[in-house]
Amino acid sequence: MKLYNEIRALSDVYEKQLKKQIDSRVLEMDADNVSHYLIYKVLGIPFAEGQAIDIYQNKGRFLYKYAGSFLEEATKHCFVHKHPEAASVRVPNTLGARPKTFEIDCLTPKNDAIEIKWRDATTDGDHITKEHTRLQVIADAGYKPIRVMFYYPNREQAKRIQRTLETLYAGAKGEYHHGDAAWAYVEDYTGINLLAILEQIAKEKTGDA
Repeated sequence: MKLYNEIRALSDVYEKQLKKQIDSRVLEMDADNVSHYLIYKVLGIPFAEGQAIDIYQNKGRFLYKYAGSFLEEATKHCFVHKHPEAASVRVPNTLGARPKTFEIDCLTPKNDAIEIKWRDATTDGDHITKEHTRLQVIADAGYKPIRVMFYYPNREQAKRIQRTLETLYAGAKGEYHHGDAAWAYVEDYTGINLLAILEQIAKEKTGDA
């Protein structure tokens, strides 16, 4: 119950921050130059619809950012609840100049270096190169790289990137868990059913089952 209350309180903090950011941006947009709506209209998008698209595009950017940050922090709460010594740490990049360090979202006493992603829809090939370097650095530091990603991308190109990353994790003697397997991994590791907690909070806040 204590952990549930902590995650519920965490969701309230993120909800308030998200609303503040969205309200501020929408107010700011009232003063925007909208001369580009001419091109929207040329392409058959009426003024009101173009305005709504711009507003929701901005709302979406904030929503994705806060959704990812919240789920990462809620997940870390579960690992820390099980292993109080678990924490985020940075390891120096021993294979290149940039970046200078790589962050491990949650390093447990078992030397499991857990990266937490709510979703990853990237289609950028450079992402693979950076991730490969990160995995090598973490493995060379004596840690086991583990990727936990709760929501798998929908687009085929992004899926190909994820399949490549999964292969890289296996090559580094790590683990890659996504979708249902990610929720199950967190529960097996910590004894906490994070999915059930989030479903209950969502139901309380929105009424959706």
